Amino acid sequence: MRKEHVTVNGREYQFDSYAVQANGQRLHIVEAGEGPLVLLVHGFPETWYAWRYQLVALSEAGYRVVAFDTRGYGRSTKPSHYVDYRITELVADCVGVVDAVGESKAIIVGHDWGATVAWTAAWLRPDVFTAVAGLANVFGGRDIGALPFNPDGKKRPSEIAAEIGGDDKWFYQDYFSYHDSQFAIDQMTPDVRGWLRDGLFSWSAGPELPAEARDTDFTKLNDEELLAFLRAAGPCVTKFGDWREEAMTTPKQLPPWLTEEDLDVVAGSFEAGGFHGGLCHYQVLDLNWELLANIDEKITVPALYIGSDRCAATIWARDAVEKLPERCPDLRGVVILNDCGHWQQLEKPDEVNAHLLDFLAHTR
Repeated sequence: MRKEHVTVNGREYQFDSYAVQANGQRLHIVEAGEGPLVLLVHGFPETWYAWRYQLVALSEAGYRVVAFDTRGYGRSTKPSHYVDYRITELVADCVGVVDAVGESKAIIVGHDWGATVAWTAAWLRPDVFTAVAGLANVFGGRDIGALPFNPDGKKRPSEIAAEIGGDDKWFYQDYFSYHDSQFAIDQMTPDVRGWLRDGLFSWSAGPELPAEARDTDFTKLNDEELLAFLRAAGPCVTKFGDWREEAMTTPKQLPPWLTEEDLDVVAGSFEAGGFHGGLCHYQVLDLNWELLANIDEKITVPALYIGSDRCAATIWARDAVEKLPERCPDLRGVVILNDCGHWQQLEKPDEVNAHLLDFLAHTR
């Protein structure tokens, strides 16, 4: 067993770090604390390190907290075939981790793609996951991306992506998956650190909004306005264009939540392991939609959603947010953080931790 050393709010912490065998995969685990198990599932482009603030806060509050590199990321195995990244396998990985650390039940918390996995895990395996909290990505039933203009999930994700992109643009999911993701990989790998820096900053609340947009409540756009927003903003790129050049901003200085040391950790992980595994998740969206057909779209365990006013995933999922009370009968709250982008647990860690701890305290 090794130790992971991180600095949070000026203090250094160390967490246990080890590997487990789960669902036929070697998965890298980082753990802190003792008590009821909380499983943290990261998104793209992240690793367990995205949960450093929560590892501290939740473990100090009396929980056993486990964050792990999901398959395709960090020091976990990276299957080569995209089919191995279907949502049912990712859920089985989570179940396997719970078993591998010697537990039978856990509360599961996810962000971005990890939220999609967490929602689906609580949906399909309530016998294991006794409560769920999702950050950024909303539960959308079989439409696990909770895409816009598809409240009942009747359309395939690829169909929605084509409608958003139109004739001349790609919705980012198509950009990430085109030509087995190689098109995006070829643009990302020459400067991994720069791509990650600009991407993380651009999807945060850091970039200055145009004057005409500063007072806009993006969560209340009508369908026409929402489509225009998605096509003009970061989620879309000109077909065969360079997403970084077209839609990302290079920060003049890094925000407080993203230090040079943080970038060293994140960039080092992707420089070593590449982007292929993470991008495979975007190649199975239609397959996931097919796998999840004809299942009652209800999460029966206690649930919490945390989004934010500057997060595109919150903005485009307004239909899914409205349906959360129906899809999650034991919904304990919908929190929309102000002046916050896509990386809620990093941009607003104190607020996120407070909401998570309150949720956890009432589900024990």
